[in-house]
Amino acid sequence: MRKSPWILVICVVVGGLFGSLLGEILLAVFPPGVIQNVFTQAVHPGLSPPVTLDLWLLKITAGFTLKMNLLTFIGILLGVFVYKQI
Repeated sequence: MRKSPWILVICVVVGGLFGSLLGEILLAVFPPGVIQNVFTQAVHPGLSPPVTLDLWLLKITAGFTLKMNLLTFIGILLGVFVYKQI
């Protein structure tokens, strides 16, 4: 059976979402300290503020921001692992 690249995308997105959710749960449950700093400290790569192209008739705004922490990255790796096992 041939693997579809869409299945890989779905596995990576679901793994990333699961890792982010777990990071938010750890942030809410545990008091500030080592666990909170290691697993829940997020990096926000992206365009901030968004880029705007104004052509008088048409105004286009484009931007994105990713909120990634260590658990998000681990979730993405687990998604790739699950994809390889399918």
